[in-house]
Amino acid sequence: MQKPFTLKGITMLVIALISFSLISCSGTEEEAEETTIKALIIDGQSNHGIWPKTTAMMKDYLENTGLFTVDVARTKYLWLGPHSQMDSTQLMENYLLYTLDDKEYFPLSKPQMDSTFSPDFSQYDLVISNFGWLAAELPEQTKRNLEEFVANGGGFIVTHAANNSWEKWEEFNKMIGLGGWGGRNEESGPYVYYNQANELVTDTTAGSGGSHGPQQEGIVIIREPEHPIVKGMPSQWKHTMDEIYDRLRGPAENMTVLATSFSGAVENSPPWSPEVPGTDRHEPMFMAIDYQKGRVLNISYGHSDLSWECIGLKTILERGAEWVATGEVTQPLPENFPTENEVSKIDWSK
Repeated sequence: MQKPFTLKGITMLVIALISFSLISCSGTEEEAEETTIKALIIDGQSNHGIWPKTTAMMKDYLENTGLFTVDVARTKYLWLGPHSQMDSTQLMENYLLYTLDDKEYFPLSKPQMDSTFSPDFSQYDLVISNFGWLAAELPEQTKRNLEEFVANGGGFIVTHAANNSWEKWEEFNKMIGLGGWGGRNEESGPYVYYNQANELVTDTTAGSGGSHGPQQEGIVIIREPEHPIVKGMPSQWKHTMDEIYDRLRGPAENMTVLATSFSGAVENSPPWSPEVPGTDRHEPMFMAIDYQKGRVLNISYGHSDLSWECIGLKTILERGAEWVATGEVTQPLPENFPTENEVSKIDWSK
């Protein structure tokens, strides 16, 4: 005969159930913490004065996937670029609008090395550089730490002008595959592009590295459709107004060109952006590089906040971050992904 529940028995049962629930919840939280991808964005100096906002956008995008936690490490000396459209007060207002912490920073009229800048890369699964052209050199030990981090399997992403930085840093150039400006030339490595016959070309012709024409809505052509970052994307899709970098050059070792855009002359260019002759070839805009045990993604697009509102570029960042950190991509393409004829974008605001 079954015994009836006593008050004491019921109390003990409730306690047991609560304890089991707490243990289960704790385990779930710990498991979630263990599976979260830890990302670090490094920034502080770039010729693109919009970088405080684009850092905030990238952080927001990655965290909203539910896969990432994102920290930001910033040099204490800030350089917001030589933009004539904004004076120093406006530039600092732009910075303060998107600042992510309450540390003390020092805005400067020209780049300066921060000898104290030493993020602990070992605490992260991937690092994203949002530095830019003319950014001051990193301290030597910080350089070695980043090299070791990627060489040992850490992920690394450079966005737009970040592939202009640190042209004399040999291992950085190997990590990013191709870069521009800063005195890069034939000694830096070849040009790499697809010609109009859709043949991949490695071109050792002498010449400077890095240029671009006026901003335009570029057509992205997928070159490696089976790569996890771009798998499932339309073979061609339209990107928002942006700079199409061309004439990039570098070591290009262990590099896969994922997608290109055509660099040609643009009619009716705006007066503030004098037209630069295009190359009449398909220039690499997204490149995957193996650097020893690490994976790297070089994103040449991303000039402005408008550029980063493109669903296509946003998706490349999100899927690329997962790939450099884990070697695979679990995120599906969004339903509103751009097509060959239509741009797809969001209106991002803080």
